[in-house]
Amino acid sequence: MKAVRILVVDDEVDLAEAIAASLRSEGYAVDVANDGHGALDRLMINPYDVVTLDLTLPDLDGREICRLIRTDKRFDPSTRVLMVTARDTIEDRVSGLDEGADDYLVKPFALQELSARIRSLLRRETSGTDAVLENGLLMLDTARHHVSWDEANIDLTSKEFALLRYFMLHQGQVLSQERLLEHVWDEAMDPFTNTVRVTVGTLRRKLTAASDETMIETVIGAGYKLRDAPDQALGD
Repeated sequence: MKAVRILVVDDEVDLAEAIAASLRSEGYAVDVANDGHGALDRLMINPYDVVTLDLTLPDLDGREICRLIRTDKRFDPSTRVLMVTARDTIEDRVSGLDEGADDYLVKPFALQELSARIRSLLRRETSGTDAVLENGLLMLDTARHHVSWDEANIDLTSKEFALLRYFMLHQGQVLSQERLLEHVWDEAMDPFTNTVRVTVGTLRRKLTAASDETMIETVIGAGYKLRDAPDQALGD
């Protein structure tokens, strides 16, 4: 499972919301918890793939939450954990990593660095080192938030970008509406809306206009699939 849904855990409400807003602007689905028990409740319900986890919380130590993610069968042990904390001693870093954290970021930090660390964790999960996803002439640059067809720019909204990224990370798979809603949208989204169908429709129209190809196929009764794109333009 490729990471596109993130849980931000921090008791500094303004900071947590700033982090969430920044990540949402990049197209990620983001939920927020301001204490340890709230984080664990969400982790038991939702399939988060990355957690940014403050160590100092009002009820639980972040290291204990990380330990539970790694050892408790109620949680997905493959969840990536980025510890975000003001504790900056070598002992703190070693302790956090020993509890199973994948990375460690010391406050204060730039939001751009946080975003880069998350992209690094996503690439690590796919055993890749390239921030660019490719499907024939279709290219998606996760770092620059840029999509193109045969080097011509395709202008997407942040949610269309996130949806296309999820399709490209699951190339050739049939993805149900429920799965897309679960991974590309956050918990604030009403599951009974037609937002998935509408967003898939607008993304498909933009890709078709750019490529003259029907890139997103509707599989009746099952969901949607991103087709293999040609590796050269028509007429070449």
